Amino acid sequence: MIRHSIALLMLVCALLASETAHAQSWPQRPVKFVLPLGPGSGTDIGARLISDRLAARWGQPVVIENRPGGDGMVAISAFVGARDDHVLLFSPSSSFTAHPYLHENLPYKPSDLAPIARFSNTIISIAVPRSLRLDTLAQLFELARAQPGKLNWAGTTGATDFIFAGLAKRAGAEMTKVPYRNPVEAANDLGEGRVQAYASALAIVRPQLEAGKIRLLAVYNSVRAPTAPDIPTVAEAGFPEMTMDGLVGLFGPPEMPLDLRERIAGDVQAVSDASVAERLLTTGQILNTGGPAEFDAAVEEQRAKIAAIAHELGIKPGQ
Repeated sequence: MIRHSIALLMLVCALLASETAHAQSWPQRPVKFVLPLGPGSGTDIGARLISDRLAARWGQPVVIENRPGGDGMVAISAFVGARDDHVLLFSPSSSFTAHPYLHENLPYKPSDLAPIARFSNTIISIAVPRSLRLDTLAQLFELARAQPGKLNWAGTTGATDFIFAGLAKRAGAEMTKVPYRNPVEAANDLGEGRVQAYASALAIVRPQLEAGKIRLLAVYNSVRAPTAPDIPTVAEAGFPEMTMDGLVGLFGPPEMPLDLRERIAGDVQAVSDASVAERLLTTGQILNTGGPAEFDAAVEEQRAKIAAIAHELGIKPGQ
């Protein structure tokens, strides 16, 4: 019995030593970041801001591979199918946290995406045409209640859509959702008044904002946007339960050891200096680095919030 226990202990120690050695020697070849969004998106800019710095730190190239389309499924399927700790997913969590309520059959399991490092929070805004002459979220929903089904709204697919739909339901506002494949087209229609509300990353509507065509009513985030400090959060606007930070970060395969994930998270934090933070702000993002445990907790909190809103909207998983 004692011999068996000693042998088991030695095996555990050997495995731990092997994992530690792997973490220290990683990467042994080029690393690929797979993104669910196209070139020029906030996520793409963020990935490219740190890729060269990480490459210098790791002694291996870091390749950015944009795989947009399929509501994020194209990128996630490519990442999951690789089953390679040198192929990582660089993505907003909002790209997939609503998937169970948007698709009947998913080509992956939530456990296939192991959080490694939170990198930033995307600033997510609710905007209206300036021609509506609205100043607050409450006024938007008051107008919608007075004209049931007459006002159109758009949103980027995923968690962002769910949050706005939940907001409208809580406010008793009946609005018509207009689907768009291209978020820029939705922003253009917002500026022209063909859409009366748009929930999206602030970066998407920035051109219309700078042109004076739209007005921001609130941001989903837990804090105000540094670049728009006068705009309230949804909590300040009276809807605290709808708060959502646009989490963006790295995910790895489930087999990736925790010590390696922690090491990568430390490297991401080390290369994310003030110049990176300043550049992110210009693209509507807030630098907010964190390790695997912290990132995992934040993603699970978002999943729980989406599940609660889906229940309120009468949407079950797989519908």
